[in-house]
Amino acid sequence: MKEKVQEVLDKVRPMLQADGGDCELVDVTDDGIVKVRLTGACGGCPMSTMTLKMGIEKRLKEELPEVKSVEQAF
Repeated sequence: MKEKVQEVLDKVRPMLQADGGDCELVDVTDDGIVKVRLTGACGGCPMSTMTLKMGIEKRLKEELPEVKSVEQAF
């Protein structure tokens, strides 16, 4: 499943990079929790939680129903 998650993140990445940020996949647990690290401008942005939930998590759940949630790894 990690490969599938990475493919979806690669589709989201240009949106983050346009704002000077990026994300990296840290882990995917057996129970469908995806852990990502926001980097660059996204790492310290006050809107990073919204980006994580409304952008990355929403897209992952749309394409991979087995994903239960996305959490930020520090």
